[in-house]
Amino acid sequence: MSTLFITHPSSLAHDTGPGHPESIARLRAILAELEKPEYENLIRGEAPRGSVWDIKRVHDDDYIQSVFSSIPKTGHANLDGDTVASPQSGEAAIYAVGGAVAAVDAVVAGDADNAFVAMRPPGHHAERDKAMGFCLFNNAAIAAYHARQLDGIERVAVMDFDVHHGNGTQSAFWDDENMLYASTHQSPCYPGSGSERERGAFGNILNATIPPGGSGEDFRDAFGFIRSGLKDFAPDLLIISAGFDAHADDPLAGLNLVEDDFKWITEQLMAIADISAKGRVVSILEGGYDLDALAASVGVHVKCLMNAG
Repeated sequence: MSTLFITHPSSLAHDTGPGHPESIARLRAILAELEKPEYENLIRGEAPRGSVWDIKRVHDDDYIQSVFSSIPKTGHANLDGDTVASPQSGEAAIYAVGGAVAAVDAVVAGDADNAFVAMRPPGHHAERDKAMGFCLFNNAAIAAYHARQLDGIERVAVMDFDVHHGNGTQSAFWDDENMLYASTHQSPCYPGSGSERERGAFGNILNATIPPGGSGEDFRDAFGFIRSGLKDFAPDLLIISAGFDAHADDPLAGLNLVEDDFKWITEQLMAIADISAKGRVVSILEGGYDLDALAASVGVHVKCLMNAG
């Protein structure tokens, strides 16, 4: 299998300030891991600058303008209690969108079998008109709606295994019967959404919660509910919101996953994509805040993408 790896230097200029968990060091740790010899067969690409037209597929005009007008000329500015911007954050956010969209284009065109996009800031908490949880624009949802403009792509699923529920993606898909959002996440936990009762207008939302302290076995049981729904939906493209903060060493939540659990879920998702989506998978980085755990977990995830099929 050919796996495309997309990143961009702009992500290293998005400075969230001292002590913030969503730091530049996260991407540095991933880049160091993926420079190891076992990843030499990755196809490496640099993200293009994203399009405001793509962002508008998910976000309101007024919100987009407010994000860019809130970017400080010096220092830091808070878009919400957790979401910090610095002078280069606007460029980082629009390149993050561009990377996600470019990965979709490459995979759908057959230039790569699958892709992993390592960019900052993350996106799955960003709502149509609101920044949340370290996220400015919803990269995965934007990529999904962009994919629908491409030949042969009608139904898109996003599977989110970040420890936190992706409220923004769920909201973006709620009323669209050709979009499916599926999530395994800790509950109770930030942002407080993601109950199993939240099903979408067409039954197109699948949430599976795991209690604090949950193990890899609990994670696998939770995904069991989602697996059949993903298969029944039969997506033409599968997008992964790849958060690695359910790891036992992560400081921001309380699940106890290890690298083998991320290997397992990646293999499960690749098998589902093989059934209806011709193996087409685009994985987009979300959370993960212990640097060693993040690098190791991304490593097993990318190796699975490279070895799929």
